Amino acid sequence: MTDAIRTSLAGRRFALMVLAAFSVIALVLSVAGIYGVVSYFVNQRTSEFGLRMALGAQSWNILYDVLGAGGKLVAIGLVVGIAGAAGLTRLMQSLLFNVSPVDFIAFALASLTLSAATLLACYIPARRAAHVDPLTALRDQ
Repeated sequence: MTDAIRTSLAGRRFALMVLAAFSVIALVLSVAGIYGVVSYFVNQRTSEFGLRMALGAQSWNILYDVLGAGGKLVAIGLVVGIAGAAGLTRLMQSLLFNVSPVDFIAFALASLTLSAATLLACYIPARRAAHVDPLTALRDQ
């Protein structure tokens, strides 16, 4: 009987494993993309950060500025992503067991995971921006 149940669920199990693999790939690509955009943003504004620090800005001000820019990207992405996911989950309804297509807990956990990963990706360039030497940044201008 166990084998019969296993074979009857094999197609669904395979589809869910492929979906899980694609979701992990999507998370890695999105985090890498956000890191690249924020890193480029930091490189473009290095002289501004150096000037602000030379005028008395603290490193945590620069850190919060860069993390705020990354947070805006996260917020926009979450709004668009949740709207798209709410529409597309209707197509996957046959794969869901005991879960509604628009499950609040699943959407909240996915949003928190993506937000945490993205803010971690933003933290690396933000930390680099917060430790810019003002003299070096102004000299390179």
